[in-house]
Amino acid sequence: MTLIVTKKNSPYQHWEILEVEKKHRLRVVPERGGLITEWRYGDHEILYFDLERFQNKEKSIRGGIPILFPICGDLPGNLLKVKDRNFYIKQHGFARDKEWQLTILDDSEGVKVSCSEDSTSMSMYPFRFCLDIQIKLFVKTLQITINIKNNSEDLMPFSFGMHPYFNISNLSKVHLIGLADNCYNHKTMSEEKTIMQLDSLSEGVDFLSASQGSVLLLDQGLSRCIQLNSEDPFDLNVVWTDPPRRMVCVEPWTSPRGSLITGDRMLMLRPGAKKTLYSAITVVDYPSTPGNLPGDICLKGSN
Repeated sequence: MTLIVTKKNSPYQHWEILEVEKKHRLRVVPERGGLITEWRYGDHEILYFDLERFQNKEKSIRGGIPILFPICGDLPGNLLKVKDRNFYIKQHGFARDKEWQLTILDDSEGVKVSCSEDSTSMSMYPFRFCLDIQIKLFVKTLQITINIKNNSEDLMPFSFGMHPYFNISNLSKVHLIGLADNCYNHKTMSEEKTIMQLDSLSEGVDFLSASQGSVLLLDQGLSRCIQLNSEDPFDLNVVWTDPPRRMVCVEPWTSPRGSLITGDRMLMLRPGAKKTLYSAITVVDYPSTPGNLPGDICLKGSN
């Protein structure tokens, strides 16, 4: 598979990664948090993207695949305590607001976006680090490999997440398969049955659930099925909907909210050590009947 990588200025400044034969197209904006803004496969527009909001830099981005580092979610009072000192850090950390750099991979299979600490990040998170993300296109698949290195002299705590916004036909037509039976509702801060949240997608949900291998996102309106695979410890998932937006977020996280305070699934890196995380998003054949689903699983979240 040969990719063509070009810098474009329209409809906004971005890098285009194009694979002509399979009609793959990615758009990446390194200056806006290493953000993937578009993934088109054939006639499928996989990602939701609010262009008008993106162009207003006073507002947070709604769409694409924002990066969450060094925390997922928020901390009480937005304060991170390190060595008896409090650091102010806002929800989801600072990586999605940083300017990243983009390089073309030597094998021409994709690109790499990378960032490291600066004076702004050090004021929120007193660690030196290198974060790079390799983005590759394969047949029907977007493969993402994340490398995090601790360049500090101290143990570095962190969590990592991605926040993909998936384009859908209608929330009433969406089904999610592969989540654990129980979940944690971020709105009520309590444990609930996952099926109750899946049945409420059209009303707006925000919950965390472990996955059972892979997660399938089925859209009956588009006759489309997307499979998300994220390897341990990148195997938690936050599901978020924001009606009436025609999108659903299925976000792979390493750790729940507040992990840098509670220690729950918090990741730690020794000085000089590196951690690699992996995720893949694949467009798979849409099942003709529920019985054709992987593992013969019945549809959940029907309305």
